Amino acid sequence: MEKFFRWIREKNYFSVLRKNRGIVQGAAALMTNAHLGNFLKGTIYTGGAKQVCVPGLNCYSCPGAAGACPVGSFQAVVGSSKFNFSYYIAGILILFGTLMGRLICGFLCPFGWFQDLIHKIPSKKISTEKLKYLRYLKYVILVVTVWLLGVLIVNEVGGSNPYFCKYICPQGILEGGIPLSIANASIRATLGKLFSWKLFILLSVVVLSIFFYRPFCKWICPLGAFYALFNKISFYKYHVDESLCVHCGKCKRTCKMDVDMSTNQSALECIRCGKCVDVCPTGAISTSLSVCSSCKGKSTCKSNKS
Repeated sequence: MEKFFRWIREKNYFSVLRKNRGIVQGAAALMTNAHLGNFLKGTIYTGGAKQVCVPGLNCYSCPGAAGACPVGSFQAVVGSSKFNFSYYIAGILILFGTLMGRLICGFLCPFGWFQDLIHKIPSKKISTEKLKYLRYLKYVILVVTVWLLGVLIVNEVGGSNPYFCKYICPQGILEGGIPLSIANASIRATLGKLFSWKLFILLSVVVLSIFFYRPFCKWICPLGAFYALFNKISFYKYHVDESLCVHCGKCKRTCKMDVDMSTNQSALECIRCGKCVDVCPTGAISTSLSVCSSCKGKSTCKSNKS
């Protein structure tokens, strides 16, 4: 595995990906929702690939969805050890987190990209610096709606309702509810209060995203909360060379996730977008994909060249 990491570093692919982040996000969203023809048919792909989880938040009920959403899949089976699939879901989430941490949020999540696009709408942008306490809400949502309710409230076969997907997640209504109701008359005829409630949540996130950067990712998303727990141990890391850092504060002022990279390279809120790397005037900030952790970002370490 170390040879693979070295090959990645030598090609400097991370620098290229950072510079083309919008393209990477769009490509990831397209690959995650590859069955575009289903949007016109008003049907959902149900093939074998739907047993495989995608890394980002992407609704299973989206007509174009090529894989399963990890949050929805985990909720459905977490309440019973009868489902071996639950171990697979937990394992794949841990694997994603260990490899990349919240890099997934920054590059591979379709709903993260959607919020980025909405935030580009010209308007006065409001800092969330003073609203940091709200970031803990997503951890409560992760524990309560994704895990605890699924464990405590199960049906006769051990299954559980996907409470987060059903009552909170705006991605479900954006990718699933709205496209299906437009293309399928029978689904349109069954719309009720739950659809209206989810639509309200989606519209609220859209409006907030115009003024605040990624409000859903910062305050609500349980998948982001889960991946955040791996930022400190993931193979993909950020480093600051103290011998080069002049503590000018540019990285902190640039970061839309309210992270001060100069003091905390493993911050839970960092989505690894790389903006801090681009603005650093001395090149003190670097990234690595390596099991190496002893160097702590020193410029002499061969792991940190991207």
